[in-house]
Amino acid sequence: MPESDEASPRTREVHTPSTLARFVRDLLEDALPLIWIEGEMSNLARPASGHLYFTLKDAGAQVRCAMFRPKSTWLRFRPADGQRVLARARVSLYEARGEFQLVVESLEQAGEGALQRAFEELKAKLAAEGLFDAGLKRPVPALPHRIGVITSPSGAAVRDVLSVVARRFPLADVEILPVPVQGKEAPPAIIAMLAAASRARRHDVLLLTRGGGSLEDLWAFNDEGLARAIRASAIPVVSAIGHEIDFTIADFAADLRAPTPSAAAELLVPDAQAIARALDRELASLRQRIRRTLETRSQRLDHLLARLNAQRPQARLARARERLSSLQRRLLDRTRAGRERRDARLAQLRTRLFARHPEARIARDGEMARALAERLRIGLLRHLERRQARTAELARALHAVSPLATLERGYAILFESESGRVVRSVAQIEESTLLRARLADGDVALRVADG
Repeated sequence: MPESDEASPRTREVHTPSTLARFVRDLLEDALPLIWIEGEMSNLARPASGHLYFTLKDAGAQVRCAMFRPKSTWLRFRPADGQRVLARARVSLYEARGEFQLVVESLEQAGEGALQRAFEELKAKLAAEGLFDAGLKRPVPALPHRIGVITSPSGAAVRDVLSVVARRFPLADVEILPVPVQGKEAPPAIIAMLAAASRARRHDVLLLTRGGGSLEDLWAFNDEGLARAIRASAIPVVSAIGHEIDFTIADFAADLRAPTPSAAAELLVPDAQAIARALDRELASLRQRIRRTLETRSQRLDHLLARLNAQRPQARLARARERLSSLQRRLLDRTRAGRERRDARLAQLRTRLFARHPEARIARDGEMARALAERLRIGLLRHLERRQARTAELARALHAVSPLATLERGYAILFESESGRVVRSVAQIEESTLLRARLADGDVALRVADG
């Protein structure tokens, strides 16, 4: 029987399911970069681990997806089945089941995600041109007489604006400039209305507004041409688009941005009741100032009348008499004070004269001499005590280093009997040499023995 052309299992490479799945996963991840994929979300599951598992599908196919924690916790929306989403993912393989899957890195709602990117790009472009610079913003008049409201005449925003203006400042004239606020026809219509109002110069301020909605609903206000028309307007423009959290390109280009249409109306017109209260306070203050002025003038008139009465002869004589009495009292006081100062000076002189008497000086000098003698005696005693203490301390230190103290501890000093030199080494000693050893209590004669 002829041998098969196929190689023996011993000679060819054999994979296990695990190695094959790993091999295919590596091929997929190495061959394909991160991709963007858009589809409808289904089979959504979020277990306790925090990971997110779902399927992306369209009319012709579907693919399983996994978004691991913590990226799944950073989502800016709540995923749900049926949503159309845009995912940035890495192509991979789930080895345990051998299933093709996508590992999702980021996820956003498909429609809003694209619009949001377009919004950010346009915003960055216009900001780089300086279209949003604060120096370009024009001041909004504090008390506008005529307000042009560019909005849909049937929307909720215009009703809110009219209601607030009527409540706060009915004297303001509000003119509705109707335009569509949604759809493709809205941007050119709004631009044309802005240009017409700018040419007419009928209004003190223009309010560009509409109610809330999705990003798609508000997209007409993210138009580049509209932003440039706002900046080109000869009349200040206030924007109030959507809710407080909604921001559009028109908001950044406008001279003032209000969070809501109602808030815009409150910013544009003052509160009539507050003005009335302020006028009442000013009137009360004016009345008080008038009353104080009248009181001051009345006091001034009384003062002048008193001065006029004071110029009469009888009044002048009375003042002269009072002046004479005052001078007499001052003369008596000065005479009395001079007498007292003279007596005090005489007493001082007597005291100084007595202090110069010889007996008094002898007594003072004797007292001073006794005090000095006592101070000298105390000083000598203290000096003697310090000297004695110092001498005792030096004696103790001298005794500690004295050779006699060393001898008292059992040591001896050797001298040559004839020369009296101190023996410091055996090399100085010869046989039969006469030595003298000094001990603590006396000397001893010694002779060096032979051998």
